[in-house]
Amino acid sequence: MREAKLRLRPRKSWRTPAIFKIRDGAVATMFYHRTMAKKITDNQLIGELGEAAVRKRFLSMGFQFDSRSRLEAGIDGLAEVMIDGEPTARMIAVQIKSTRGAKYTSETDTSFTYLLDVKDLAYWNTSNLPVIVVMYRESDDSHYWAQVQTQPGVEQRRLTFDKTLDVLDKSSLDRLAALTVPINGYGYYVPPLGGGETALVNLLPINLPTEIFVASTPFDRKSALKEMYDTGETARYDWVIKDGTFWSFHDPRDAVTGSFVDLDQVDAIETRMIGYHEDIDEQNNFAFLLRQTLQHQMQDDLAWDKGNRVFYVKAYEDSQPRTFHYQSAKVKTKADVVNVTMSTKVPGKVGFVRHHAFAPKFECMMDQWFLMVSPTYHFTTNGYTRHPFPDALLSGKKRLENNAAIRGQVIMWHRFLTQNEGGATDLFAEPVAPTVTLRFDPPPEIELPTTVPDDVWGKRTATEQDEGNTSGSLFNEV
Repeated sequence: MREAKLRLRPRKSWRTPAIFKIRDGAVATMFYHRTMAKKITDNQLIGELGEAAVRKRFLSMGFQFDSRSRLEAGIDGLAEVMIDGEPTARMIAVQIKSTRGAKYTSETDTSFTYLLDVKDLAYWNTSNLPVIVVMYRESDDSHYWAQVQTQPGVEQRRLTFDKTLDVLDKSSLDRLAALTVPINGYGYYVPPLGGGETALVNLLPINLPTEIFVASTPFDRKSALKEMYDTGETARYDWVIKDGTFWSFHDPRDAVTGSFVDLDQVDAIETRMIGYHEDIDEQNNFAFLLRQTLQHQMQDDLAWDKGNRVFYVKAYEDSQPRTFHYQSAKVKTKADVVNVTMSTKVPGKVGFVRHHAFAPKFECMMDQWFLMVSPTYHFTTNGYTRHPFPDALLSGKKRLENNAAIRGQVIMWHRFLTQNEGGATDLFAEPVAPTVTLRFDPPPEIELPTTVPDDVWGKRTATEQDEGNTSGSLFNEV
């Protein structure tokens, strides 16, 4: 019998028409209702696309990536660290969050946040692997990652992603690999080291005056100060007294210091006779003279904080910034050596003033005196009055510094200390001519056989970055 087909007008409840087939005398009826349709949701699709994209990204970075089965409960895959194609059996658990093009929470041009699910966090807390969350967005093909803090006492539900530092690409290889070192274990991750780099030593070689003045005195330092003040002349402190002997690089017969020495006993002798003495006490006394001389030489620009034992840059005016222009290693640049930060609570009020500073240490090595420069900061309320709570401000700022920042500060301090020498490097300063006693050569450079990336030492957390944000960059360019 010939096959016949009858198409009937569908009811409104049908998604497609019912079809009756008559074949060999038998009648078969097929019904298709819309509630019977299977459908793949968009969430499922973007989830699969995100997983595929992240897997591709890890492979392009040189890592392995194995997806979990459909039974996963909070870990989408495992990334294995590989070095030059060699697997290391060091794993990272990866959870992927995918979206078509939605804007992230608190998203700006530089960052965004993501709130972790409580159940996910509880699950990850039992993991013996480091856990990261990867955020994938299809519209701009962006991949960002952040570590989930699972160690006891530091659980963190809200993750903050930096759009520059937290991109999932080859720049994050070392940081990812470093996650695989056990927190409670020993050692650290050592990446494939580079072919070497030039390191800057924070030692400034000192060119000493050829002669030093020595005289006898009946006074100790305390009584000598009283004698000097009684003259009514401008006091100076670039001298030392020990066991009845006076040392200075200036001639006391032509200065206020002549008021407390035996003028007929003043002698000028070669500096090397005293400066390179083998006795450690004599070296310490000479080092103190160098510090006093530096303080006198830089009295218009530097102040001494006795409590913290640091030199810091003076402010020109109350609550006003100060900028130092100089020639860096490569280009002309500047540093905000006095930076004013306004209060976030009281509009128009100064919160604190940050001064560039350094802790000095004079060392004699191989018949050469050096000034060791250890950059730091000094904090005041208005440029003059010491801040009552400087420790929190200092620790926050220190956490933000990296190798380049410290290197730049050492260079800046050499330029600052030599600005009054011939060929001053402060291009915008008014001409001045103070007496320059101590002259400083540039910090020496040494060639290191290998390079260790800064990222290996760990990434600052968002909390640390917020605490350390005292506004204003250290240098516009180094």
